[in-house]
Amino acid sequence: MKTSFFSIGMCIALSILAISTHAQPFKAHKPKIIFDTDMGPDYDDIGAISILHALAAKGECEILATVASDAHPSIAPTIATFNQYFKHPEIPVGVASANAPSFTADNHWTDSLVKRFAPALAQQKFPPAVTIYRQVLAAQPDQSVTIVTVGFTSNLRELLQSAADQYSPLAGAALIKKKVKNWVAMAGGFPQGKEFNVVKDSSASYEVFSKWPTPILFSGFEIGLPIVTGSQVAAQNGKDNPVAWGYAYNLRTYTANGEQNRPSWDHTAVLCAVRDPEQYFYVIGPGTFEVKPDGSNQWNPSGSAKHYFLVHKYPYNHIAQELETLMQDQP
Repeated sequence: MKTSFFSIGMCIALSILAISTHAQPFKAHKPKIIFDTDMGPDYDDIGAISILHALAAKGECEILATVASDAHPSIAPTIATFNQYFKHPEIPVGVASANAPSFTADNHWTDSLVKRFAPALAQQKFPPAVTIYRQVLAAQPDQSVTIVTVGFTSNLRELLQSAADQYSPLAGAALIKKKVKNWVAMAGGFPQGKEFNVVKDSSASYEVFSKWPTPILFSGFEIGLPIVTGSQVAAQNGKDNPVAWGYAYNLRTYTANGEQNRPSWDHTAVLCAVRDPEQYFYVIGPGTFEVKPDGSNQWNPSGSAKHYFLVHKYPYNHIAQELETLMQDQP
């Protein structure tokens, strides 16, 4: 029986490795990143934006813009607070449209964080996310931009539907096809699921995932769930560090009984947008990520879209420690 199970396991592993060789669209030298986050309903976004800044500080990527996909008024100021902490206040921040979901966590960590670390940003006016997208994309070389979403697809629907403007004579879909290399999304469940980021603006998800013209790499719900992080960065001095303070505060108050760590859903998307995803996971595809009108999804391995998804390769703590180390980088 041991031999049989070993043979079956080897066959599965070899099949995964064979499929994963198609992941070339997601290997890039120093990718140019637009980071699109809901930043508030959960707090793993704190880890994601801190990792993004840590990788940028190491010279591994360039952050072009950071936009909110949640229309709650505290979200954009929270993003700007982290950019300011990491000494890049010049990075553009955009706000989601009024049609996007608008809410934050019950413990109001976003409001509290801005009030504590950058209260003036609460009064700042930020441009619409779709304006930031069009302005930034138009200024970049062709096929050079990686979009990373760790929230809703509300902004991307607006971008797809956008018309020519002062930044580009191209309508949204044509601008995306010309300027975007790929999209990495924390979204969905594989091979099927009903996941928060897809469901909360299900009409946008239904439209965007079916019409998007570039390759998409998915880090599904099942990827970040067992990779738990936060306790190490929370143990740092949070007096002047919003990453440490944000984790310490949320680990105490986000759930009724508190928690020691939090799943790393958003972290994995950022990591695999900047570094070769096959360094950490198997990459399955191509196929098609199919979304139903209610936001539920399923994977179609015979589909013709250029969609891919991650599968675990290493013990969970191996990835968790990599993420936790990056989260502890300070400016």
